[in-house]
Amino acid sequence: MKDLDIFFAPKTTAVVGASLNPRKVGYMVMENLLQSGYRGKILPINLKGGRWQSLPVYPTLKDARDAEGPIDLAVVAVPAEKVPQIAREAGEAGIAGLLVLSAGFREIGPEGKAREEELLAIVRQYGMRLLGPNVVGTMDMHTPFNATFAAGFPPPGEVAFISQSGALLLAILDYALETQLGFSRFASIGNKADVDETDLLENLLHHEETRVILMYLEDIKRGPEFLQLASKVTREKPVVVLKSGRSAAGAKAAASHTGALAGSDRAYDAALRQTGIIRVDTMDELFLAAWAFRSTRYPKGKRVAVLTNAGGGGILASDAVEKEGLELASLALETKTRLRQFLPPESSVENPVDVLGDADASRYEKAFTLLAADPGVDGLVVILCPADTADPLGTARVLLEKNPAGFPVVASFMGGKGVAEGTVLLQKGAIPTYAFPEQAVKAFAGLYRYGRYRQQSSLPPLSLPEGWTFPAAAREVVERARAEHRKVLLPAEALAVAESFGIPVAGARLATSAKEAGDLADALGYPVVLKISSPDILHKSDVGGVKLGLTDREAVEQAYTAIMEGVERRVPGAALYGVEVQKMLPQGVEALVGMTRDPTFGPVLVVGLGGIFVNLLKEAAFRLVEILTEGDLQEMLAETRLGVLLRGFRGAPPADEAAFLHLLRQVALMLKTFPDLLEMDLNPVLVGEKGAWVVDAKMTIQ
Repeated sequence: MKDLDIFFAPKTTAVVGASLNPRKVGYMVMENLLQSGYRGKILPINLKGGRWQSLPVYPTLKDARDAEGPIDLAVVAVPAEKVPQIAREAGEAGIAGLLVLSAGFREIGPEGKAREEELLAIVRQYGMRLLGPNVVGTMDMHTPFNATFAAGFPPPGEVAFISQSGALLLAILDYALETQLGFSRFASIGNKADVDETDLLENLLHHEETRVILMYLEDIKRGPEFLQLASKVTREKPVVVLKSGRSAAGAKAAASHTGALAGSDRAYDAALRQTGIIRVDTMDELFLAAWAFRSTRYPKGKRVAVLTNAGGGGILASDAVEKEGLELASLALETKTRLRQFLPPESSVENPVDVLGDADASRYEKAFTLLAADPGVDGLVVILCPADTADPLGTARVLLEKNPAGFPVVASFMGGKGVAEGTVLLQKGAIPTYAFPEQAVKAFAGLYRYGRYRQQSSLPPLSLPEGWTFPAAAREVVERARAEHRKVLLPAEALAVAESFGIPVAGARLATSAKEAGDLADALGYPVVLKISSPDILHKSDVGGVKLGLTDREAVEQAYTAIMEGVERRVPGAALYGVEVQKMLPQGVEALVGMTRDPTFGPVLVVGLGGIFVNLLKEAAFRLVEILTEGDLQEMLAETRLGVLLRGFRGAPPADEAAFLHLLRQVALMLKTFPDLLEMDLNPVLVGEKGAWVVDAKMTIQ
């Protein structure tokens, strides 16, 4: 593959469709290239020939190559139907990269899709790289280089932006021009026929001028490759993603608790979280993050001290601290004693520390120095309201000059013109600064989470043990179900599959008569539970298909008859294979362990409360199996109330968390080697004082 720097720093750029009409895209690209200060060679291409200002216009790419020598990049701004022929000419001329701005491809329907496939085939035939089609273009503020039809060119900086939407790229560009937020590279990726977000992420990893990467994505093209690369990039540079499409409206109906819980966006959420990417929900938050991650001071903990000259601002910050999962630091007695020595009596020396509205830069300096030195404080949020005696510029100098090396500080200088000088100074000094306290706290939380990820990212993904093979018993079950044209395994079959992978199960035996049920119960020992066996019934208890706590043969035989007759009435036409007999286990915590297969990222592991609580609370944690680590398993328990129950709640004895984690590991290994498994519910998984077992199971196969 050729270096993608050809899209940002080519030595020679041809503009196919160069025009003298200011309303044409070909004119705007030429104008932007010249205005940006690009020092490379610019070759306008148009069949009409002539001149573009002082530059000769060549009729074809071949003519330009013959006259000027090798061409690195061709920027194509001609009607869509002409693009494939231009691509062929570019390939024959030995051009390395095509930047196709033209629309009229896959986004317009079947005709455009066929045209895009033709274009891609030509690109691959000649070994070129294609960015687009249907893009705004690319910029590099350090080269400098501007091959877009956008208005304006932002100042050089350390933030790169990749956008699947051209309109959003234009919006961010406009914001950058207004706020003077510096950027390193812009790239619009459009239809992603060839170069996609994974390619550009790798390019930016090695781009020295880029320290922060922002992305707007509607989908991810190559899920597994993206996961591996993103995990690598985020160890070096923060990546912030605005991923649209959170709604589950487009998701298909799921045939299990797991599918219903997963929704259409859970896999993306897990992917971004596990790779250390900061996900934001709005354009506003994307910009906030851009300012925040210019700082490289990451809090080691979540204990925040708030320093303010406005009580209301302190309260807002305190509320935001709790909302973002941070903690208000408990100040040391010595810190509070020394604060009282110089603060007015009306001041608060508890956290948040209120230095009052008449505070000048000197008062801020003394308080700031004490709070930054407190061992119980991991970082500071400094709020300044523009009161008459406030000194925004002087206070900004304090935060920059008196700040201990590496100590995390985020500021909120509330207001507009009154605090502008101080805000600009802080931003130049890479201290994240915002108009409102809630924004500052959110930025602090992002810095904390990213720093925490970097500390933990050395954990390797779970890997298959040496010599691991797909169990013959599981293969036999799958083949039998397919022979019977079934996608849903019977519960007893699903339990057998799980057991073959080393997952502890409470074995179940299938009875096809009342007498056989009694014989099985006698052999297993009482008490037992009976459950209907049918691939057509998802929730057995809802149709009277479960009988618990049966203590003798007579009760078992009566229960068998009652289940079969009752289910036949409630679900006429359902395929009934009989009733499963299972020995009842000791009481414990009921958990759900599930899986759904995402088309982009593969299997998604789901863990949460089981039994009736699945429907009641709809609470679960999600992780992608592809990059699952031991730390992920621990975090999944902590994210739901399951973790609280396992540790023992209101006098209940603690459950065997180690046994449950072992079960989860075995499930993860199964999911890594079972590509035909589409969906799975292990519910409940009973976690007792000693041991954890799958009690009931549901599996859907391809």
